[in-house]
Amino acid sequence: MTGMPLEGIRIFDLTRILAGPTCTQYLGDFGADVIKVERPDQGDDTRKWGPPYVKGHDGEDTTESAYYLCANRNKRSVTINLASEEGQQLARRMIKECDILVENFKVGGLKAYGLSYDDLKAENPSLIYCSITGFGQTGPYAPRAGYDFLAQGLGGIMSITGTPGVEPVKVGVGIADVMCGMYASTAILAALRHRDRTGEGQHIDCCLLDTQVAWLINEGVNYLVSGEVPKPRGNEHPNIVPYKVFECADGHVILAVGNDGQYQKWCTFAGAEELASDPRFETNSKRVRNREELYALMPAYMTQKTVAEWVDGLASRGVPCSPVNNIAQVFDDPQVKARGMRIDVPHDAAGEGTVPLIANPVKMSGTPVQYRHAPPTLGQHTDEVLRDLLGIDAEEVEALANSGATTVKG
Repeated sequence: MTGMPLEGIRIFDLTRILAGPTCTQYLGDFGADVIKVERPDQGDDTRKWGPPYVKGHDGEDTTESAYYLCANRNKRSVTINLASEEGQQLARRMIKECDILVENFKVGGLKAYGLSYDDLKAENPSLIYCSITGFGQTGPYAPRAGYDFLAQGLGGIMSITGTPGVEPVKVGVGIADVMCGMYASTAILAALRHRDRTGEGQHIDCCLLDTQVAWLINEGVNYLVSGEVPKPRGNEHPNIVPYKVFECADGHVILAVGNDGQYQKWCTFAGAEELASDPRFETNSKRVRNREELYALMPAYMTQKTVAEWVDGLASRGVPCSPVNNIAQVFDDPQVKARGMRIDVPHDAAGEGTVPLIANPVKMSGTPVQYRHAPPTLGQHTDEVLRDLLGIDAEEVEALANSGATTVKG
């Protein structure tokens, strides 16, 4: 493949679960050669996080989980036993040939293997070394194990998610993990730019908690400015009204009125002229202050039309409105289909078949994303990578396998 933005960049990927693999998958989508390093016989923990699993040619479950598939395409899998001296030596040889190392071990975890940033930086001064943890490399929580759920709780998002009066609710996917992976990938790209100019590598410290605090976004700054602690509002918005889910004649729709002009257009389409002229609701600031009064009056109008009537009628008038799709409806949506957000890639575990994946959402006119590798099976590319990266022959590959440093797939 040619012409990809990160072509020629090689990543030594010591990550597992979701945050780290999301980061490295994203970079792999843009052309980086991502070498996913896994424990022999075990691999990434998420390989076992199922069902569902990929179905083999016989229709039976394989050992490749859907969870693992979601964050590991465009990578090559190598098994290395980092607990052995031979495995550590092999890892250091490989790292010398790489531009970037990404890891999500506990703080200090790689020090035991001689693979911390401090261990490597003198010999590899241009190496970009990114550590992804639950709580960062410093501070009182640094030694703790961190998971997305904990970050969502500690970082405040659960306190403003869900319906008022019920227990705190997390976001339906591991969003702190995903966003940490995205922040880490951006930081790596910035560090690459710095290295290109100066030749200097550096250590990047990303964590789930910092990421979660950062994407409190407007609600976080609302608190910092006002001193008022935000509360859960269900589907409502703290600063925009009307903005919520409404029941209509045959289901539910989302209405997201972002300005006064859109509000007036909604009133006209709904036949709610009295709400358009009511002084309590004439500006967004007034609607926010009087949200309960407005929301008490709107259902009488919303239930008069169907989902399709609201969505089509308001879209043609420039007023944001949407159905509430389940996941099946998402992938059947004509816009999602038109944007190519489902891809199918050949996969060894599926025999002659393919596995379905969610596409990278970025569309680039000159260097489009290419799907070069399906999420690899455990150790699928060990022999290939050792030959490509280190130029070693079959005899040395076999010797490494016999030493316990790695396992080689025949």
